Amino acid sequence: MSDTTLRSPAPSGSAVQLLEDRPHPSIPSPEGEGRTDWTRGEIAALFDLPFLDLVLRAQQTHRAHHAPNQVQLCTLLSIKTGGCPEDCGYCSQSAFADSGLKAEKLMDVDAVLASAAEAKAAGSQRFCMGAAWREPKDRDMDAVAAMVAGVKAMGLETCMTLGMLEPHQATRLAEAGLDYYNHNIDTSPEKYGDIITTRTFQDRLDTLEHVRQAGINVCCGGIVGMGEDREDRVGFVHALATLPAHPESVPINALVPVKGTVLGDMLADTPLAKIDDIEFVRTVAVARITMPLSMVRLSAGRESMIESTQALCFLAGANSIFTGDKLLTAGNAGSDADAALFEKLGVTAMTAPEPARVAAE
Repeated sequence: MSDTTLRSPAPSGSAVQLLEDRPHPSIPSPEGEGRTDWTRGEIAALFDLPFLDLVLRAQQTHRAHHAPNQVQLCTLLSIKTGGCPEDCGYCSQSAFADSGLKAEKLMDVDAVLASAAEAKAAGSQRFCMGAAWREPKDRDMDAVAAMVAGVKAMGLETCMTLGMLEPHQATRLAEAGLDYYNHNIDTSPEKYGDIITTRTFQDRLDTLEHVRQAGINVCCGGIVGMGEDREDRVGFVHALATLPAHPESVPINALVPVKGTVLGDMLADTPLAKIDDIEFVRTVAVARITMPLSMVRLSAGRESMIESTQALCFLAGANSIFTGDKLLTAGNAGSDADAALFEKLGVTAMTAPEPARVAAE
């Protein structure tokens, strides 16, 4: 029985028909691999595909570019916690949040390197360091650069998220050997103003440009489950997939509603407090199809996902996770739970180079 006997053709001129008239997104081609001209209509049509069709397409795209059954293990350490002057509505580290989190000083370099050594021993490939700053001060750059150089010397990939960067700061991090800089766009351009007012969407894009110009790989994603609708998730993926170059890493977070934060209090005890699991998997799948070479990372919120949802995310093209019991301040699934899940799924820790970095060489 052919596929056409199971499903009638899409109406002429419909968004789905527009996709069917283009080359299949899962088929590798010189134009398709780094395509940055996706339209919102095309991305909306991907979201609207029957769920199994969407996941199949995402898995085909994934296997065309990435090793199957391998997931990258990353560790995230908060090197400076709390007291951030930004008003991000989701963040317990914001000075505007009544989360009970106290501001701390920047960690000593030796303490950071000790944590990195533990992460490497536990199998992590990448070590990510985050500081709750609006932007780093130049007086902190010596210590931050020493952290990067020390972690790099262990054979780990290095990643930092320090807030906004000036061009000379990005250059300094590049000279220290930083592999990745994380700076998320958080949500769609249209939803952005509902989430944060102390920096603009353009501010974030400017930092990403400074990072690119310095020769550092970009890690950029956002958060779903912040009360946004499907159109916002379309806009979020569209903003990422139409950057001048796709981020080498795309972290997708599910909101962890924290009491005392604007969003945590606003969404508490409402149906919006947790994004539907199928819709989350759809977001992962669309990210995989539109950014085929990127690492798609399951980040915050994974600790509340049942194993079958995580498995669907891997099937939909997610191939990176944060491991360990804690992210910056939120809980995480834990290394033992991850090992047990990997055993069930026949998944192993990734050791191969990342496709986006190989393609750039």
